[in-house]
Amino acid sequence: MKKFYSLFFMLATVFAMNAQKQVFEKPTLKNDIKEHKTIAILPFFVKISFKKPPKNFSAEGNKAEEIKMSKSIQSSMYTYLLRKGDKYSVGFQDVDKTNIMLRKAGVIEKLEDMTKDEIAKILGVDAVISGSFETEQTKSEAGAIATAVLLGGFGGKTGSGSLTMMLHNGSDGELLWRFFKTMDDNISTSTDDIVESMMRKVSRNFPYTK
Repeated sequence: MKKFYSLFFMLATVFAMNAQKQVFEKPTLKNDIKEHKTIAILPFFVKISFKKPPKNFSAEGNKAEEIKMSKSIQSSMYTYLLRKGDKYSVGFQDVDKTNIMLRKAGVIEKLEDMTKDEIAKILGVDAVISGSFETEQTKSEAGAIATAVLLGGFGGKTGSGSLTMMLHNGSDGELLWRFFKTMDDNISTSTDDIVESMMRKVSRNFPYTK
């Protein structure tokens, strides 16, 4: 009986881990990316929701925060990839240049209505990285701090979220690779923390790792 429960617990743990991280890789990925030289990172789609809206909630303010976080994740990811640049077989387009080119083309607010090959053509790159971050806040920051103090620790959970990262081929817009991860937020979480956490998980699977 003890062995049965041990096995059940192990399988449940493995299932939970798999539910938290999912990786898709196109069968022809290695052949598709062998000529790639420059990759662009697009602003991430961000959605911030609340289990219970805070006092003085503003839809306009929330939207502004989503836009701010969208570009912050984009910038954090670019910084991370530059920092680890010697590990990758490609270069990454400066995100300021990416956003300026998208703005000049009049499409920076229409990216969801465009194919990835259309975007890659505007940017002059071989592939594009895009993604989304969705989070539901379940506890206020003040509440998280209070809980942390009561428990004798710090960094109480304030919500949960999921982050998706995708790589599309620039020539035909085909999805080459996709990474999905769920995560908990706490009062110390920043976009740098989010990207760092995700990229540590991605590192073994990232297509351009040498």
